[in-house]
Amino acid sequence: MEMNPRRLTPSMSSLLAFEASARTESFTRAAQQLSLTQSAVSRQVQALEELLGVPLFQRIGRRVVLTDVGRMYRRELAGPLERIRSATLQAIAFQAGGGTLHLAVLPTFGSKWLMPRLPEFHARHPEVLVHVHARTYLDLEESGMDAAIVVGDGKWPGVRAHHLVDEEMVPVIGPRVARQEPIRTVDDLLRYPLLQVVTRPTAWRDWFSKHGYTGDALKLGPQFDVTSHLIQAVSAGMGIGLVPKVLVEDELRAGTLVNAFAAQADLSGNGYYLVVSNNREAYAPFALFRAWLLGAVRP
Repeated sequence: MEMNPRRLTPSMSSLLAFEASARTESFTRAAQQLSLTQSAVSRQVQALEELLGVPLFQRIGRRVVLTDVGRMYRRELAGPLERIRSATLQAIAFQAGGGTLHLAVLPTFGSKWLMPRLPEFHARHPEVLVHVHARTYLDLEESGMDAAIVVGDGKWPGVRAHHLVDEEMVPVIGPRVARQEPIRTVDDLLRYPLLQVVTRPTAWRDWFSKHGYTGDALKLGPQFDVTSHLIQAVSAGMGIGLVPKVLVEDELRAGTLVNAFAAQADLSGNGYYLVVSNNREAYAPFALFRAWLLGAVRP
Protein backbone atom coordinates (compact mmCIF):
# COMPACT_ATOMS: atom_id res chain seq x y z
CA MET A 1 0.00 0.00 0.00
CA GLU A 2 1.39 3.40 -0.98
CA MET A 3 1.89 5.86 1.89
CA ASN A 4 0.46 9.34 1.52
CA PRO A 5 3.44 11.77 1.27
CA ARG A 6 1.51 14.28 3.41
CA ARG A 7 1.60 11.83 6.31
CA LEU A 8 5.39 11.51 6.03
CA THR A 9 6.04 15.27 5.97
CA PRO A 10 4.44 16.95 8.99
CA SER A 11 4.40 20.74 9.11
CA MET A 12 7.38 22.51 10.65
CA SER A 13 5.12 24.24 13.17
CA SER A 14 3.87 20.90 14.51
CA LEU A 15 7.42 19.51 14.70
CA LEU A 16 8.65 22.58 16.60
CA ALA A 17 5.68 22.34 18.99
CA PHE A 18 6.49 18.66 19.58
CA GLU A 19 10.23 19.30 20.08
CA ALA A 20 9.70 22.16 22.55
CA SER A 21 7.07 20.20 24.48
CA ALA A 22 9.34 17.14 24.65
CA ARG A 23 12.25 19.24 25.89
CA THR A 24 10.28 21.14 28.55
CA GLU A 25 7.71 18.43 29.43
CA SER A 26 5.12 21.18 29.41
CA PHE A 27 2.82 22.66 26.79
CA THR A 28 2.81 25.91 28.79
CA ARG A 29 6.61 26.33 28.83
CA ALA A 30 6.82 25.25 25.19
CA ALA A 31 4.25 27.91 24.31
CA GLN A 32 6.30 30.56 26.12
CA GLN A 33 9.45 29.61 24.19
CA LEU A 34 7.62 29.59 20.85
CA SER A 35 5.62 32.78 21.57
CA LEU A 36 2.35 30.89 21.15
CA THR A 37 -0.61 30.15 23.38
CA GLN A 38 -0.73 26.94 25.36
CA SER A 39 -3.81 25.80 23.46
CA ALA A 40 -2.06 26.42 20.10
CA VAL A 41 0.86 24.19 21.10
CA SER A 42 -1.53 21.52 22.38
CA ARG A 43 -3.47 21.59 19.10
CA GLN A 44 -0.26 21.31 17.04
CA VAL A 45 0.90 18.28 19.03
CA GLN A 46 -2.55 16.67 18.83
CA ALA A 47 -2.63 17.20 15.08
CA LEU A 48 0.81 15.56 14.78
CA GLU A 49 -0.33 12.56 16.83
CA GLU A 50 -3.43 12.19 14.65
CA LEU A 51 -1.30 12.40 11.51
CA LEU A 52 1.10 9.70 12.74
CA GLY A 53 -1.59 7.59 14.31
CA VAL A 54 0.37 7.07 17.56
CA PRO A 55 0.43 8.85 20.92
CA LEU A 56 3.64 10.83 21.45
CA PHE A 57 2.94 11.99 25.01
CA GLN A 58 1.29 10.79 28.17
CA ARG A 59 -0.61 13.59 29.95
CA ILE A 60 0.20 13.47 33.69
CA GLY A 61 -1.44 16.41 35.40
CA ARG A 62 0.20 19.53 34.03
CA ARG A 63 3.17 17.56 32.73
CA VAL A 64 3.52 15.76 29.46
CA VAL A 65 5.89 12.78 29.29
CA LEU A 66 7.12 11.14 26.10
CA THR A 67 5.90 7.67 25.22
CA ASP A 68 8.39 5.12 23.90
CA VAL A 69 7.58 6.06 20.30
CA GLY A 70 7.72 9.73 21.31
CA ARG A 71 11.27 9.28 22.61
CA MET A 72 12.30 7.59 19.37
CA TYR A 73 10.69 10.32 17.29
CA ARG A 74 12.40 13.09 19.25
CA ARG A 75 15.79 11.35 18.96
CA GLU A 76 15.49 10.96 15.20
CA LEU A 77 14.26 14.53 14.70
CA ALA A 78 17.05 16.16 16.74
CA GLY A 79 19.70 15.96 14.00
CA PRO A 80 17.55 17.16 11.09
CA LEU A 81 16.11 20.07 13.08
CA GLU A 82 19.60 21.16 14.14
CA ARG A 83 20.81 20.98 10.53
CA ILE A 84 17.87 23.11 9.41
CA ARG A 85 18.74 25.72 12.06
CA SER A 86 22.40 25.62 11.09
CA ALA A 87 21.62 25.97 7.38
CA THR A 88 19.36 28.92 8.13
CA LEU A 89 22.08 30.63 10.17
CA GLN A 90 24.53 30.09 7.32
CA ALA A 91 22.11 31.59 4.82
CA ILE A 92 21.62 34.62 7.07
CA ALA A 93 25.40 34.92 7.49
CA PHE A 94 25.84 35.31 3.73
CA GLN A 95 24.06 38.65 4.03
CA ALA A 96 27.04 39.84 6.10
CA GLY A 97 29.63 38.28 3.81
CA GLY A 98 30.15 35.27 6.09
CA GLY A 99 29.25 31.64 5.89
CA THR A 100 30.63 28.19 6.58
CA LEU A 101 33.75 26.45 5.29
CA HIS A 102 34.05 22.67 5.53
CA LEU A 103 37.78 21.95 5.45
CA ALA A 104 39.35 18.49 5.26
CA VAL A 105 42.82 18.26 6.79
CA LEU A 106 45.39 15.52 7.24
CA PRO A 107 44.98 14.59 10.94
CA THR A 108 48.51 15.21 12.22
CA PHE A 109 49.08 18.29 10.08
CA GLY A 110 45.79 19.64 11.35
CA SER A 111 46.59 19.17 15.03
CA LYS A 112 50.28 20.13 14.88
CA TRP A 113 50.32 22.93 12.30
CA LEU A 114 46.84 24.29 11.54
CA MET A 115 45.14 24.29 14.95
CA PRO A 116 47.66 26.56 16.69
CA ARG A 117 47.12 29.13 13.91
CA LEU A 118 43.35 28.81 13.45
CA PRO A 119 42.28 31.03 16.41
CA GLU A 120 43.84 34.00 14.61
CA PHE A 121 41.56 33.42 11.62
CA HIS A 122 38.47 33.21 13.83
CA ALA A 123 39.51 36.42 15.59
CA ARG A 124 39.84 38.22 12.25
CA HIS A 125 36.77 36.70 10.60
CA PRO A 126 34.18 35.73 13.22
CA GLU A 127 31.55 35.75 10.48
CA VAL A 128 33.10 32.59 8.94
CA LEU A 129 32.71 29.22 10.66
CA VAL A 130 35.47 26.76 9.74
CA HIS A 131 34.47 23.14 10.35
CA VAL A 132 37.60 20.96 10.35
CA HIS A 133 37.29 17.32 9.26
CA ALA A 134 40.20 14.90 9.70
CA ARG A 135 40.80 12.97 6.48
CA THR A 136 43.73 10.86 5.26
CA TYR A 137 42.17 10.45 1.81
CA LEU A 138 39.89 12.86 0.06
CA ASP A 139 37.78 13.30 -3.04
CA LEU A 140 36.41 16.83 -2.92
CA GLU A 141 33.51 16.04 -5.21
CA GLU A 142 32.32 12.99 -3.28
CA SER A 143 33.04 14.17 0.26
CA GLY A 144 31.06 17.40 0.21
CA MET A 145 34.08 19.32 1.53
CA ASP A 146 34.63 22.89 0.33
CA ALA A 147 38.42 22.63 0.45
CA ALA A 148 41.23 20.50 1.82
CA ILE A 149 44.84 20.58 2.99
CA VAL A 150 46.69 17.66 1.45
CA VAL A 151 50.24 16.54 0.72
CA GLY A 152 51.59 15.80 -2.74
CA ASP A 153 53.26 17.31 -5.77
CA GLY A 154 50.58 19.97 -6.29
CA LYS A 155 49.34 18.45 -9.55
CA TRP A 156 45.76 17.26 -9.18
CA PRO A 157 43.19 17.39 -11.99
CA GLY A 158 40.15 19.59 -11.50
CA VAL A 159 41.45 21.53 -8.49
CA ARG A 160 43.40 24.69 -7.78
CA ALA A 161 46.33 24.03 -5.43
CA HIS A 162 47.92 26.73 -3.26
CA HIS A 163 51.36 25.84 -1.90
CA LEU A 164 51.78 26.19 1.85
CA VAL A 165 55.07 24.57 2.92
CA ASP A 166 57.57 22.14 1.44
CA GLU A 167 57.82 18.72 2.98
CA GLU A 168 61.20 18.02 4.58
CA MET A 169 61.73 14.51 5.95
CA VAL A 170 63.81 13.94 9.07
CA PRO A 171 64.60 10.72 10.98
CA VAL A 172 63.75 11.14 14.66
CA ILE A 173 64.49 9.06 17.75
CA GLY A 174 63.78 9.30 21.45
CA PRO A 175 66.60 11.05 23.37
CA ARG A 176 67.02 8.20 25.88
CA VAL A 177 67.48 5.64 23.11
CA ALA A 178 69.86 7.97 21.25
CA ARG A 179 72.08 8.33 24.32
CA GLN A 180 72.42 4.58 24.74
CA GLU A 181 73.95 3.99 21.30
CA PRO A 182 75.04 7.16 19.47
CA ILE A 183 74.31 7.21 15.73
CA ARG A 184 77.20 8.52 13.66
CA THR A 185 76.73 6.89 10.26
CA VAL A 186 73.87 5.76 8.06
CA ASP A 187 74.78 2.15 8.86
CA ASP A 188 74.20 2.83 12.57
CA LEU A 189 70.53 3.40 11.81
CA LEU A 190 70.21 -0.22 10.71
CA ARG A 191 70.36 -1.34 14.35
CA TYR A 192 66.89 0.04 15.02
CA PRO A 193 63.36 -0.84 13.90
CA LEU A 194 62.31 1.65 11.24
CA LEU A 195 58.75 2.70 12.00
CA GLN A 196 56.49 3.40 9.03
CA VAL A 197 53.31 5.23 8.03
CA VAL A 198 50.99 2.99 6.02
CA THR A 199 50.53 5.51 3.23
CA ARG A 200 54.31 5.77 2.64
CA PRO A 201 55.61 2.22 2.25
CA THR A 202 58.78 3.22 0.35
CA ALA A 203 59.75 6.26 2.45
CA TRP A 204 62.63 4.58 4.30
CA ARG A 205 64.09 2.91 1.19
CA ASP A 206 63.96 6.24 -0.65
CA TRP A 207 65.69 8.00 2.27
CA PHE A 208 68.48 5.41 2.57
CA SER A 209 68.99 5.49 -1.20
CA LYS A 210 69.51 9.27 -1.05
CA HIS A 211 72.15 8.72 1.61
CA GLY A 212 74.06 6.11 -0.38
CA TYR A 213 72.72 2.87 1.07
CA THR A 214 71.00 0.44 -1.29
CA GLY A 215 71.30 -2.80 0.71
CA ASP A 216 68.51 -5.00 1.99
CA ALA A 217 69.28 -4.99 5.73
CA LEU A 218 66.56 -2.49 6.68
CA LYS A 219 64.67 -3.54 9.82
CA LEU A 220 61.24 -2.31 8.80
CA GLY A 221 59.14 -2.05 11.93
CA PRO A 222 55.45 -1.57 12.75
CA GLN A 223 53.18 0.51 10.53
CA PHE A 224 50.82 3.25 11.69
CA ASP A 225 47.75 4.72 10.03
CA VAL A 226 48.47 8.30 11.15
CA THR A 227 51.77 10.08 11.73
CA SER A 228 50.83 11.23 15.24
CA HIS A 229 50.74 7.60 16.41
CA LEU A 230 54.16 6.98 14.88
CA ILE A 231 55.54 10.06 16.65
CA GLN A 232 54.21 8.76 19.97
CA ALA A 233 55.76 5.36 19.31
CA VAL A 234 59.15 6.97 18.63
CA SER A 235 58.88 8.99 21.85
CA ALA A 236 58.18 5.73 23.71
CA GLY A 237 61.42 4.21 22.36
CA MET A 238 59.97 1.74 19.83
CA GLY A 239 62.35 2.73 17.06
CA ILE A 240 63.18 5.48 14.57
CA GLY A 241 60.58 7.37 12.57
CA LEU A 242 60.95 9.21 9.29
CA VAL A 243 58.55 12.11 9.50
CA PRO A 244 57.91 15.54 7.97
CA LYS A 245 59.93 18.04 10.00
CA VAL A 246 56.98 20.46 10.12
CA LEU A 247 55.11 17.92 12.27
CA VAL A 248 57.83 17.52 14.95
CA GLU A 249 59.27 21.01 15.28
CA ASP A 250 57.81 21.42 18.78
CA GLU A 251 59.25 18.09 19.93
CA LEU A 252 62.68 18.85 18.44
CA ARG A 253 62.75 22.23 20.20
CA ALA A 254 61.65 20.69 23.49
CA GLY A 255 64.12 17.81 23.20
CA THR A 256 61.47 15.11 23.51
CA LEU A 257 62.64 13.92 20.09
CA VAL A 258 66.05 14.37 18.47
CA ASN A 259 67.34 14.17 14.93
CA ALA A 260 68.61 10.60 14.65
CA PHE A 261 71.18 11.47 12.01
CA ALA A 262 73.22 14.66 11.96
CA ALA A 263 72.18 15.80 8.50
CA GLN A 264 69.92 18.40 7.00
CA ALA A 265 66.30 17.43 6.51
CA ASP A 266 65.68 16.06 3.02
CA LEU A 267 63.16 17.61 0.64
CA SER A 268 60.77 14.84 -0.37
CA GLY A 269 59.61 16.56 -3.54
CA ASN A 270 56.15 16.95 -2.05
CA GLY A 271 54.52 19.82 -0.22
CA TYR A 272 51.41 20.69 1.76
CA TYR A 273 48.77 22.42 -0.32
CA LEU A 274 45.42 24.09 0.22
CA VAL A 275 43.25 22.72 -2.59
CA VAL A 276 39.80 23.68 -3.82
CA SER A 277 37.66 22.69 -6.79
CA ASN A 278 38.00 25.14 -9.64
CA ASN A 279 34.34 26.13 -9.34
CA ARG A 280 34.68 26.93 -5.60
CA GLU A 281 37.68 29.25 -5.78
CA ALA A 282 35.50 32.37 -5.54
CA TYR A 283 33.33 31.06 -2.68
CA ALA A 284 33.49 33.94 -0.17
CA PRO A 285 34.38 31.98 3.01
CA PHE A 286 37.10 30.09 1.12
CA ALA A 287 38.51 33.28 -0.40
CA LEU A 288 38.84 34.81 3.08
CA PHE A 289 40.44 31.64 4.47
CA ARG A 290 42.83 31.32 1.52
CA ALA A 291 44.01 34.92 1.82
CA TRP A 292 44.59 34.55 5.55
CA LEU A 293 46.34 31.17 5.31
CA LEU A 294 48.69 32.19 2.51
CA GLY A 295 49.53 35.34 4.47
CA ALA A 296 50.28 33.20 7.53
CA VAL A 297 52.84 31.10 5.66
CA ARG A 298 54.33 34.05 3.71
CA PRO A 299 54.52 36.92 6.20
